[in-house]
Amino acid sequence: MSDIIEYKCPACGGKLEFDSSSQKMKCPFCESEFEVDSIKDHDNCLENIKEDDMNWDSDAGSQWQQGEADNMKVYKCKSCGGEIITDQTTSASKCPYCDNPVVMSGNFSGDLKPDYIIPFKFDKEAAKAALNKHIEGRKLLPKVFRDQNHIDEIKGVYVPVWLFDANAEAKMLFKGEKIRSWSDGKFNYVERNYYSIQREGNVEFEGVPVDGSTKMQDELMESIEPFDFKDAVDFKTAYLSGFLADRYDVSAEESIERANDRIKNTTEQIIAGTVQGYNTVSRENSSVRLNSAKAKYALYPVWILNTTWENQKYIFAMNGQTGKFVGNLPIDKGASARWFLGIAAAVTAVSFGISLLLGLA
Repeated sequence: MSDIIEYKCPACGGKLEFDSSSQKMKCPFCESEFEVDSIKDHDNCLENIKEDDMNWDSDAGSQWQQGEADNMKVYKCKSCGGEIITDQTTSASKCPYCDNPVVMSGNFSGDLKPDYIIPFKFDKEAAKAALNKHIEGRKLLPKVFRDQNHIDEIKGVYVPVWLFDANAEAKMLFKGEKIRSWSDGKFNYVERNYYSIQREGNVEFEGVPVDGSTKMQDELMESIEPFDFKDAVDFKTAYLSGFLADRYDVSAEESIERANDRIKNTTEQIIAGTVQGYNTVSRENSSVRLNSAKAKYALYPVWILNTTWENQKYIFAMNGQTGKFVGNLPIDKGASARWFLGIAAAVTAVSFGISLLLGLA
């Protein structure tokens, strides 16, 4: 004897039963009715949507040629452990991430050679101007953020980035509901119709970035996106002259999970945006499969200012290609208290003046 297949109500999840009078599948809990074939089709769709398949060819970067990196050196920060690569003519007295002194640790060796680099388009003066504009008019800002010496310490850093290219093939199943309400003068009626909605589509991704540095906060790096890959050129050590380059400590393989999250979320949002005309829509299942998935290794230009206020680190960043500037600002508690006391005193004075006028009336 074959197993009896149980069908669940798409509306409430209850077990459906066949109703002989209507010749439909009926839910004894919410009394919803469904055509037998539509319920079978719905369950078949659920069964056919497989798990995500998001595998990558993560062979990014290349090997350095003999003598190619001879003019490069490495500085190491004893505070955060970060390693910074630069050419022999560029000094690096402080770590761009924690502002502590860095020491020469030897000649550069190992690691992968970047495939591409986006050269800086904005210079240090432009970065300083962007910082000044960012703090302009902020009365409660601590004095340390206005000091010229901190502005002068802004550093140009090439941040290591793994870039992921893929074609995302998505299959998604949604449950839609259309609601119709009317009244005949005596009773109010509500009709609810449920729909099984299938969507399939492909989304092309090129250069989805995941930074390869644990020192550079993912949120901060993503907040200065996008970088335009059309300006990327084949990597040459000459582009490092006068700048620092963070040494990656997150591999391409370790970055795949983050890349998958970004690609899956974006793909599902695009596909879900095609489901329209319903009062409510909920996602029941989805599957994302990647084709031609490959990773590249690149360096992206970022201006960084790091400073400390009351034992808390603050990092500001500017996209060295587009000029986009971001960073959270602290509040000087003393200045804040004085400002609020001044507001309170002004309100009290105004209130007293109103009371006096009322008393004379």
